[in-house]
Amino acid sequence: MSKPMGTIPAGFAADKDGTLLIGGCRADELAGDAGDTPVFVYDVSLVDRQIARFRAAFPSVELHYAIKANSYIPLLSYVAKKVDGLDIASVGELRLALEAGAAAAEISFAGPGKRDSELDEAIAAGVTINLESEGEAERAFAAAERVGERARLAVRVNPDFEIKGSGMRMGGGAKPFGVDASRVPALVRRIIEASADWRGFHIFAGSQALGASALIEAQRATLALAATLAEQADAAPPLVNLGGGFGIPYFHGEPSLDVEAVGAPLSEALAGRHRVLADTCFAIELGRWLVGEAGVYLTRIVDRKQSHGKTFLVTDGGMHHQLAASGNFGQVVRRNYPVAIASRFGAEPEEEVNIVGCLCTPLDRLADDVMTPRAEVGDLVAVFLAGAYGLSASPQAFLAQHGAREVMVGD
Repeated sequence: MSKPMGTIPAGFAADKDGTLLIGGCRADELAGDAGDTPVFVYDVSLVDRQIARFRAAFPSVELHYAIKANSYIPLLSYVAKKVDGLDIASVGELRLALEAGAAAAEISFAGPGKRDSELDEAIAAGVTINLESEGEAERAFAAAERVGERARLAVRVNPDFEIKGSGMRMGGGAKPFGVDASRVPALVRRIIEASADWRGFHIFAGSQALGASALIEAQRATLALAATLAEQADAAPPLVNLGGGFGIPYFHGEPSLDVEAVGAPLSEALAGRHRVLADTCFAIELGRWLVGEAGVYLTRIVDRKQSHGKTFLVTDGGMHHQLAASGNFGQVVRRNYPVAIASRFGAEPEEEVNIVGCLCTPLDRLADDVMTPRAEVGDLVAVFLAGAYGLSASPQAFLAQHGAREVMVGD
């Protein structure tokens, strides 16, 4: 029995020959121009669509891009010009952000386990450190003294709540991320006493949420928590990063997030916010929601085979490039991303197939028991929703296989 797959995002079509178009370009020509397959193709016109939608829904909130979602330099450079800040999680990402042309003052650095050398480099560059513990704060003070710069320091808060229904929960209970809310006011006072540049709060409760009501509830709770912490610390935060959590629908039956339904209540809540936050700026940090739907992974069929009555399309790509689509990046029960035969895009399905990669492991599966038009050796398979946590989150060195190319279109 065939299994369903996710819905292909809006913005993709076929030309008169039935070939998939990405940013107005034929998939086969993009693969040819890249020189080899597999290749990730990013259509920045779809990123622009998301940015415009965010700006309309959240007119008084800054937009930050979490570059862990995709740090391909041409794409990062493009996005950096259109958002208000970049959020990084390593010194490697710091260097990429600076290479992409971002101003250091617009970069914030989160993540547990920052090494002293990373603190030195980040503080010397002038980025904001989102502190994850009291111990990290003391090391940041020492780093600032070593490099002769005033540290820009915010506190990442581990809230007592989480985003209900989120795919990955970052708050509530014991977590390696952030400082427990009850400990934050004392840490803020310590930062100010140390004459550091106090930059505010980073409060991230979860990610990959598709329900508007859960996000509305979490954002209201975040605003209330920020006000309480500011009052207790007797220090108004210059910036409150409200986190993100906006998800995209990967699998069959998942709804698209209604961001407009989230934006209106947040605007109301900001208009009526506590006076201690009167001069505070607010930001939302997004990664996959901005770039996830803009990416397509193109991989070529190198073999077509039968085994115990099932058809297998074996490609030259796989989980070493697109781990998430294989089901090995957070899925409990494997489900199918949307896929298509790029040379027969939109044609009626004719056969049930399993699409697998080239790696010597049964984990290397791109689609299980899906219905597609008939495909032959040499045809391209398109895996959608590949713009976030694709190449950047995959074990590229596994089995020393060939790498994937990346290209950007639509600018």
